[in-house]
Amino acid sequence: MTDPARGRGPFYASQLRAGDPDELSAGHPVRCAPGGGRGGASTLRGGAVVDSDPSAPAAGTDVGFELDAQTLRAPDVAVGGVEDRPGWARGVPALAIEYADTGQDERSLSDKIDELFAAGTRWVWVVRLVGDKHVEVHERGKKVKRVVPGQQLRAPGVLSNPVPIEALWDRDAAHDATLRNLVNRKGFASFEAAREAAREEGREEGAWRASQATLLQVLEARGIALSARDAARIRATTEVTQLSAWIGRAAVATSLTDVFGDR
Repeated sequence: MTDPARGRGPFYASQLRAGDPDELSAGHPVRCAPGGGRGGASTLRGGAVVDSDPSAPAAGTDVGFELDAQTLRAPDVAVGGVEDRPGWARGVPALAIEYADTGQDERSLSDKIDELFAAGTRWVWVVRLVGDKHVEVHERGKKVKRVVPGQQLRAPGVLSNPVPIEALWDRDAAHDATLRNLVNRKGFASFEAAREAAREEGREEGAWRASQATLLQVLEARGIALSARDAARIRATTEVTQLSAWIGRAAVATSLTDVFGDR
């Protein structure tokens, strides 16, 4: 196929620019038509899930990878090899996700998978959106595996968490998986663990704030005036044991020296 806008092929990746509607396979343009609403929404959801994984390298959607001078491929979702700079990515994604919806060109998809594997990609997940939704797992050197709803996908060494396949297209499942990943990235085993930690932090904050207020009240009752510096010192102290010690001293103190002991 020849693109009149660029003359006769074969073409080179350097001749294409971001926004051009083609990939390149051995110098030949491969037209990439706009996707439908279902495919576009699913790509967004799947991309968010894998990008939020605690171990995942940077991910991107429709990133053009210059696999060689005459081969440019842009997986729907790429994990790894995504560079934060303009121009084509020069690496290769460890994991590529392709969404196959109505009108999928199977020959073109097969060629794309072969070229990604030849460049070093480890897995290609093909998400089938037509009919009974499922995922085809392509792994270099192995038979294609079909994964159905209720099962999970794994990419050891790339993703630390399994991916429920429904999270690659279903909005609620994608949100649940993304939330789990984000909570894990903050060091919590689960959302419940994060929530309990927040409650505990709230209890601890309540305890030291109450201790600060009690100390100020005791000092006022004893007629011991505070300078701005002393008041700031109390407000900056969040250790309940230290505040409790000061409260005990303040109950019988006649001066701030009796309270702080370091004046």
